[in-house]
Formats: sequence, C-alpha cells, structure tokens
Amino acid sequence: MIAALQIYTALRGEITYLKKSYFSPPFKLADITENRNQKVLHLMQMSSSPGILDNDQFEIEINLEENCHLQLHTQSYQRLFSMTTGAVQTMRVDLAQGASFIYLPHPAVPQANSVFTTRNKIYLSKGGRLIWGDIITCGRKLNGEVFEFSKYHAVTEVFMLDRLIIKENICLIPGLMNFNTIGQLEGFTHQASLIFLEDVKDLNKLIREATLFLEMQTDIIFGITPAPTSGLLIRILGNKSEQLIHCLKTLTTLFTKEK
Repeated sequence: MIAALQIYTALRGEITYLKKSYFSPPFKLADITENRNQKVLHLMQMSSSPGILDNDQFEIEINLEENCHLQLHTQSYQRLFSMTTGAVQTMRVDLAQGASFIYLPHPAVPQANSVFTTRNKIYLSKGGRLIWGDIITCGRKLNGEVFEFSKYHAVTEVFMLDRLIIKENICLIPGLMNFNTIGQLEGFTHQASLIFLEDVKDLNKLIREATLFLEMQTDIIFGITPAPTSGLLIRILGNKSEQLIHCLKTLTTLFTKEK
C-alpha cells in the first residue's frame, strides 16, 4: 500500500492551528488539543491498519511556519508484520524560525521475518526546538519472539540551516549481528534514543538533571552526549517498552519546563 500524510501548521495570534492537512488510507489525523488557549497544537497520527505490511510505502511531511509549536502523538505501537520484500517509511519535517516540534512515537515492534526501513530528515531554523524520540524493541517478547525479524534500519538526519549536524544510523540485522556485545544492545532487548536541540543557557544543568533522573531508574543503562549545537543526544538500553516510554516522556517534560 502507498500512503501519505501531510501536516501544515500556522499561527493565529500566539496559538498554533492546523492550516492544512492531507492523508490517504490507512492514515488518519485527529486534533486532540485539550486547551484551545494554549500555544501548542496536539495532533494524533492514527491508522486504520493493524500495522505495517509487506510492500507498504508511507510518506509523511510536516511543515511548521514561524513560531509554531506542534506535538505529534501516535495512537499505538508500530507493529511490523512478517514480510518478504519489506516496507519503507520516509518522513520530512521542516521547521521555520522559532518553531518547536515534539515527536515521541510508540515503540516499533518488528515481528518475525519483518524487513523495515525508515528514513527521517528534519530541517531546523534559528531559534527552534526539536525533541525527537525513538524506541525499537526485540519483537513480540511475550510471545517468545526475540530478535526474529530480518532487518530494521532507521536513518535520521537533522539539518540546521541546511547543514547536516546529526546523523543517526541504526541498523539491526539479527542474522548477522551479536546484540550482546559492547556497542550493541549489551544483553538488553529494547533501545530508546532522544534528540533534544534548543538554545539553552545552562546545558550542564540539564545534563545533571537528566542524569539524576535516569540514575534512579532500575534495569537500564544510558549515555548522554552534548549535541554538535546546543542540545543533548541520549541513548537508553532496557528491557521494557513502558519503562522507556516513561523515561522519554519525563525527559521531555524536564526539557520543556519553564526556565
């Protein structure tokens, strides 16, 4: 199936609104903003499909005008079903000056023999903020499927004023890789990553607060690295989806609190 989702936001006063949208099946889009007086627009990306199937090709485009604030939510876990050829998803996000985008999708669950490639390109301007999360699991762990998928490949590129500043390349091929080794998953079954970019006056304070929170969590290991521009790159290894979701949401709250 070939499908597309397009989102365009604009500003009315100080409040972000959905200027224009387009989606084709199985995509759906809902405005779930509870407080219409708040600056941030909350949209939910939904799907009438149970998951991503063989030969699916999904294309997502998001465009935020100056000073817009959007948080895009997802409805459920991204289930990747058994495949022969594979499926592909591309996502492009364009943020004008002063725009803010938060995206913490549900974890990807690659089932046995699934083949999936996702490519993300994010273009930032001055004065903007990006919070981009990603969680990949070993598969249907409770059903006994642990790293039985064929391939999972996620490439995320972030550009600042059209200059590449971050490229994250996650390629998991269970048949060729030993996930227990150092530099891989080191015995864990789930991996979360978070990209946070914003001009912050006291980045060291944020690092200390994020470290303190993550050190209080059990059964995870993590790393925090300053981004090439002002911001942080965080990687967390664990064994439970819900725990990693909680970590990313809490870190997002920490990074977006009034300074």
